[in-house]
Amino acid sequence: MPTLAELVAFCDHTTRRTAWKDHANALNGLQLENSGRVTKIGAAVDAGRVPFARAAAAGVDFLIVHHGLYWTAPQPMVGQHYARFATAIRADLAVYGCHLPLDGHSELGNNALLARQLGLVPDQTFLTPPGSEPVAWTAPIGATRAELLAGLRTHYSRVVAIEHGSAVPRRIAFCSGSGNSAVPELPALGVDTLVTGELREEWYNFAEEHRLNLYCCGHYATEVHGVRALAAAAAAHFGLPWEFIATDNPL
Repeated sequence: MPTLAELVAFCDHTTRRTAWKDHANALNGLQLENSGRVTKIGAAVDAGRVPFARAAAAGVDFLIVHHGLYWTAPQPMVGQHYARFATAIRADLAVYGCHLPLDGHSELGNNALLARQLGLVPDQTFLTPPGSEPVAWTAPIGATRAELLAGLRTHYSRVVAIEHGSAVPRRIAFCSGSGNSAVPELPALGVDTLVTGELREEWYNFAEEHRLNLYCCGHYATEVHGVRALAAAAAAHFGLPWEFIATDNPL
């Protein structure tokens, strides 16, 4: 069995974790250690009491999450904040958080995998945080807008389609989760079509004015891919089982 340290080193190296400058409190990497023993890997979109309890029930002792334990300023360890940590600690569950590296990575990232899910080949990046590598991808598309929407609906149970762009787009952009920062970059890229998770209401008028196609497939639903890919890669490398820990998040 690999040690916790070996598994963390593999994840850090494979994702090139330090290449992305993330939110100040994201704290990508090992966020909560366990006793050092790892027998099963889990993947979940979010850190939380319920995902931790489900992971523990599945026998997971190393859980990879996209949205980790730390996003805000330090909080008192009371109430549900305490319950979240206590659930993991009692189960000897280590938690590894990986946010922007699992958006932008060329092989394991949500956005490259979103493109490949549709049979497309991502070949150009955009949306680069200061001091960081890019987090979003674009790809050439040889399909109509109607065919794209039909393809998305085979993978996602709810797709909100805003269609003011070309009926035959030449390129398509992918930005998993929240696409609010991606939309204003599209006109300069010469791309009129975006697949994302969710958007603020204000971007509807922008899409009308700039003739854009915007497809919102769910924040959670578009960010299951990266954690699954990293868990599968680690499991294959170390000869361990792995499991995706789903929740009922419809957002």
